Amino acid sequence: MTEVRDQKSAVRKTLPLGPLLLALSFLSSLLLAPCSAAEAQQQANIPRIGWLGARPHSTGGGRDLFARAFRTLGYTEGKNFAFEFRHADNKVDRLPALADELIRLKVDVLFTPAGDEALAAKKATKTIPIVFAGVADPVGSGLVESLSRPGGNVTGFSTIAPVLVGKRLELLKETIPRLSRVAVLWNNRATASAQSWKEIQLAARELGVELYSMEVSSADRFDGAFQEAIKAGSLALAVISSPLVATNQRRIAQLAHKHRLPAIYPREDFADSGGLMSYGPDRTEPYVRAAVYVDKILKGTKPADLPVEQPAKFEFIVNLKAAKQIGLTVPPNVLARADRVIQ
Repeated sequence: MTEVRDQKSAVRKTLPLGPLLLALSFLSSLLLAPCSAAEAQQQANIPRIGWLGARPHSTGGGRDLFARAFRTLGYTEGKNFAFEFRHADNKVDRLPALADELIRLKVDVLFTPAGDEALAAKKATKTIPIVFAGVADPVGSGLVESLSRPGGNVTGFSTIAPVLVGKRLELLKETIPRLSRVAVLWNNRATASAQSWKEIQLAARELGVELYSMEVSSADRFDGAFQEAIKAGSLALAVISSPLVATNQRRIAQLAHKHRLPAIYPREDFADSGGLMSYGPDRTEPYVRAAVYVDKILKGTKPADLPVEQPAKFEFIVNLKAAKQIGLTVPPNVLARADRVIQ
């Protein structure tokens, strides 16, 4: 009997805990609810930057460079700004639909790393500000009215890529004085690449060099394109930049080594990835300047009042390790011009 009384007593003692726990849970939810609502409101009120890129999401496409530059201006992702990323996976025809998605999200600024993305963004909106980081010819492509007075809702940083392709061909000719035929790797589906292909033909005539058009618009064409270039008698390779090329830079360098083709590339990261030589503007500068422009626009400046900027610093890099792999001796006068030599 004593055992039964003790059990009944224990039951009576535990009964009030249920309602007590419910009450505590209710009070906790009341206390936490305002915080969650405040956080949600804060998230909704922070500026959103729409990122429209042609390259796959996994390759970055300059995201880290831009984010780093933006942090130095006092921005922290998730705290006082947010990204909305859209990537076309090297399929340029997907860009218009992705641009429309970002417009429907009502982002505050659209950022594009290159020309085809910028053109798709401009067609999608005449009101949301657009900042580009790497357009070859902003005026010729119709993005802006002029470099000093862009007009409209678009501005950014030009790479002047068509101007530089002739310089790269000249450096290739100095490296291989008897050079007579050069394969040019370009993408006919990328606007800037097509512009550069036209320009390099003019430079080739002046230098007395014959060009072989090595058109590649999809990654599965690289191997076959190299084989065809060799069969055509190509003795060197000039690479024209495009999102597809940038995505496959290490593979391109490996194929150039395999076929013993001396090659020159448009950016320093190609040489760092095993390429023989590179000549072009500093890779970080466009993203640093673009971040400054996005900051100014978020603070009220109109894109039309921000002139399109051009690169101020150029680098010529020679990779002697790559030269050794293909049995090439780089002339002393060419090495003397290099800003950096990779041993």
